[in-house]
Formats: sequence, structure tokens, C-alpha cells
Amino acid sequence: MKEFKLPHLPSDVKPEKKDLITDLWYNKGKELRKKQDIQEKQIKMKNIVIFGAPGSGKGTQSDLMIEHYGLGHISTGDVLRNEIKKGTELGKTAAAIIDKGNLIPDDLMVSILAGVYDSYGRGHKGVIFDGFPRTIPQAEALKKMLDERGDRVAAMIELDVPEDELMQRLIRRGKESGRADDNEETIKKRLQVYHSQTQPLIEWYKNEGLHYHINGHGELEKIFADIQAVIDNI
Repeated sequence: MKEFKLPHLPSDVKPEKKDLITDLWYNKGKELRKKQDIQEKQIKMKNIVIFGAPGSGKGTQSDLMIEHYGLGHISTGDVLRNEIKKGTELGKTAAAIIDKGNLIPDDLMVSILAGVYDSYGRGHKGVIFDGFPRTIPQAEALKKMLDERGDRVAAMIELDVPEDELMQRLIRRGKESGRADDNEETIKKRLQVYHSQTQPLIEWYKNEGLHYHINGHGELEKIFADIQAVIDNI
């Protein structure tokens, strides 16, 4: 009996002939594979926004997450100082703005963060965004930047600490470090700015389905265990 081979379209070879059906088939398969690649990458990659008032323990908990999960860490303050120190074009632009007492525009800040984010390569486990975003427009800009790379924020972890405890921590830190900005009057102003400008981000991330509340007051190990429970299940 003569054997007949049925026509087929290999998933990794583009058809040579311009055939409408096979072209549609190929393009649909290509789009599906792209979506699958993005989904697999997003499952592995855990970008975290760590959020909380000054003195809430973001730095300490970030260090523990970096050690335990191998995540990268992007702190806006550190990034800006590094860009200015290296004398990059973005750093020079940022320095000129800061020297005039102005805030860094969101588009410039996102460009700087995007460069640092890209430096981790495509196979990284995720990064912690520390100190950014601070406003809803910044959160939207961060989301857009990550979307362009097929990535996303996996969770926004909020460290919630009572204000009287924040005051005690920051005043104690000021005495230990000699930081002039950690006095009671300055701390109250910083907390007011946090509550008025930054706290609305909590509602924004709740609407995104990415907000996770963590009680940041108590034993260090307990706080980190609560954070682990979030990260391990996203």
C-alpha cells in the first residue's frame, strides 16, 4: 500500500510558501509561544516593591530577602549617587537638577532605574525596588517599563509600623549615627510627607491585586517569616 504523508507545519520553521492558512497558523503559534515564554519567566522572576514609612525596616528586610532569595536590589538613593559619582550623562543631568533643589522628574528616574534593571540580564531571579515608586504616576511608569520587557511587579510588600514606634526608631538611629536629619521635628515632617503623598500607593496596588500587608512591629525573625510566606506563594 502506498504511504501518504499528511501536510504539517513544524512549530519552529516558517513556511516558505505564502499560504494564508499556514501564515495564520504560524503567526498564532508564534504569539502563543511568546506568551508562554513570558508566563514562564514571570513565574520564576519575582520583582518586589518594598514599601513603608521611614524607619519601617525596609533596608533590613531587603538584606534578608537578597540573602535568602538571591534577588537584586535597586535603591533610588544609591542608584542616583552612583550615577552622579560615575559621571554618566544621566548622572550629570540628575546632579544639575538636584543642585538647584528640584526633584528628579519621573521620566529621568525611570530611565536611570531601567538601565540598572537591564544590567541584571534576562535570567535574573527578580529585584527589590526600594524607594521607588513613591507616587501613583511613578507606579504607572514602573509598570510600563516592566511591561515593555515582558516583566511585572509580583508583589508590593508594605511594612506597617505604628507612628510612635517609627519616631522612637528614627530618633534612636539619629543618636547612634549622628544624622542631623533624624531629629523629632524633621521626622514628623517626613512622616507627614509619607502619609500625604506616598500612602495612596497602597490603594493603587490593592486595585492591582499586588498589595500585601506585613506587621513590621515585633521580632525581626517573625517579620521576615511573614514576608517569606508572601514571596513563596506568588
